[in-house]
Amino acid sequence: MNSTMRVVLGIGVVVVAVVLLVVLKDGGDDKSSDTTTATKTETKAGNDSNPAKPPITTIVVDQNGKPVGGIAEISVSEGEEVRFKVESAVSDEVHMHGYDIGKDVKAGGSVTFDFPASLEGIFEAELESRKEQILELRVNP
Repeated sequence: MNSTMRVVLGIGVVVVAVVLLVVLKDGGDDKSSDTTTATKTETKAGNDSNPAKPPITTIVVDQNGKPVGGIAEISVSEGEEVRFKVESAVSDEVHMHGYDIGKDVKAGGSVTFDFPASLEGIFEAELESRKEQILELRVNP
């Protein structure tokens, strides 16, 4: 194989690698893509001195202020951490009832909740001004 063919082959490999990187890239900033599920979870590994945190449930809210894929559900035992993130196409306050925790989210932005499940029962998080439930939290004894 001559040096010209090697250069062409090398360029081809680089082009394929770049295309794959762009296609397979996860977590891009483009919020306009179709999302087929409302939730996804992320788990962080831990070790003996720093135990793993529970997964983060991500709730996606569409342009109509509705949770994509329906109301998300989280079930934990009392004392465990509750962790969720809301990625919203609309501005509103995300309010966690029962725990009385509220955070404002801007259109195109996100907010993250991380708190101990100190109250037993079933609670809802909603987009406060729209009165749209986006999450059901079940805290078991």
